[in-house]
Amino acid sequence: MESEYDLVVIGAGAAGLSAAQYGARAGLSTLLVEEIAPGGQALLIDGLENYPALVGPVSGYDFAEAMRAQAESFGVSFLTATVDSLLKKDERFVLETSEGTIRSLTVVLATGAKHRHLDVPGEERLAGRGVSYCATCDGPFFKGKRMVVVGGGDAACDEAMFLSKLADRVVMVHRKDRLRAQGSLAERVLKNPKIEVRFETVVKEIRGEKKVESVVLEDKDKGAYEEPTSAVFVFVGSIPQTQLAGDAQKGDGGSLVTDEHMQTSLPGLFAAGDVRVTPFRQLVTAAADGATAAHSAAQYIDEIRGASYA
Repeated sequence: MESEYDLVVIGAGAAGLSAAQYGARAGLSTLLVEEIAPGGQALLIDGLENYPALVGPVSGYDFAEAMRAQAESFGVSFLTATVDSLLKKDERFVLETSEGTIRSLTVVLATGAKHRHLDVPGEERLAGRGVSYCATCDGPFFKGKRMVVVGGGDAACDEAMFLSKLADRVVMVHRKDRLRAQGSLAERVLKNPKIEVRFETVVKEIRGEKKVESVVLEDKDKGAYEEPTSAVFVFVGSIPQTQLAGDAQKGDGGSLVTDEHMQTSLPGLFAAGDVRVTPFRQLVTAAADGATAAHSAAQYIDEIRGASYA
């Protein structure tokens, strides 16, 4: 298989599905490549209720399937494949995939970022049933209940502050003896009467049958003990999936640096969603990134074809 397109989108989460839809609607021949299934991290959401125009929670699967069907209705082609390499030759990108070679004038990387996991017993089994990696997504489901936040950086502190508005008590555990978040944010957490920070403490196990019921914590001095909780929110960093970006500029955390047009430092290569440097990671912001990236890709193609609107 060897095919040529105006736009190839890699990754079929909210950012990728949005980019593909907007690309096709702009008249670009558009291919969306995904190695597993459309939806990305949305597939982990049991009840999505904070996306504009959704009245009542819907499953992440149903949301992703609707986006996929919508993109397909606009003419997006889909390919289930692994992209092994991405190189730019002259004015075209060459993608070597498990299904053959693909060439494209532009590429949108929407490969996302993987949440770092604790890798403790119970974490994977109870993911989506009390174990979460997004407080703003799932916190409201545990309003008034006991919650545990794991981590000590900016994200953990931000999310702990958010959760403190939903519960009378949030336990925050951090393996170090001080928070590594920026000073003002850390100070707000430490002064919040609803947040109890336990330093030099790690999670050893997450327990529960059908949902989270407790967590086993280990204090440096006191040893292991069991803490009842309904939810465990894990914020110990993320790993942006930038392996295909080559020498494109990256930020301190390894995410791709883009301008407001989602353009990376490599002309014709755009990035959208969690793979890029962004201050807020939500489905709605990922979808907006994708739309912007596709719009910018269309303008880029017009420029190289000499058809830009002056």
